[in-house]
Amino acid sequence: MPSSEELRDLLDPATTVLLTVECQRGVVGPGAALPQLAAAARESGALTNVARLVDAAHEGGIQVVHAVAERRPDGRGANRNARLFRATERLPVQQLTGTDATRVAPPVEVAEQDLVVRRLHGLSPIQGTEVDALLRNLGCRTLVVTGVSANVAIPNAVFDAVNRGYTAVVPSDAVAGVPADYTPAMIRHTLALVATVATTDEVLTALRQPDVRPA
Repeated sequence: MPSSEELRDLLDPATTVLLTVECQRGVVGPGAALPQLAAAARESGALTNVARLVDAAHEGGIQVVHAVAERRPDGRGANRNARLFRATERLPVQQLTGTDATRVAPPVEVAEQDLVVRRLHGLSPIQGTEVDALLRNLGCRTLVVTGVSANVAIPNAVFDAVNRGYTAVVPSDAVAGVPADYTPAMIRHTLALVATVATTDEVLTALRQPDVRPA
């Protein structure tokens, strides 16, 4: 775990962006397409912790980007080259553009200054989307990655961020996957090798702690 000073250095508000991944009603809401994942996100406290981080980012002037996965009703442009994609086509809840399923889910709040990036294809909120260009234009150096799932989209986001030169920070209790014991294993044995791992409370403390060191 990083020291409080190391974490504070990484989380400079001027160069930090908070990314929420698929924290949308059709994924983590009460009527989600994958009830087990939605339950894991809520019962673990991960979704609440995402909301706490978003609120702190809003208070501290840190940019928030919400990454939303969706598809057109006709499916144009969507992947079908993996079991996961074909399985989602048969789910009772579809993440269709413009529907309630693609709205960010409570208790996560979307502020006017937030950016919402929607993708129609792929597994990553960064690869093949506007996110990388937006981060560079924002002067981002550190990307805080939160949301779901620890099985697919979160590791994709972390690897893509690192491959593009960003420092990734993963609040371990603000991400979720299934089964529940898979998430800490993924973080410990994979994400911790390439990202800085901390708790939500540690990240919040670093964000709220002023830098009092001499110039």
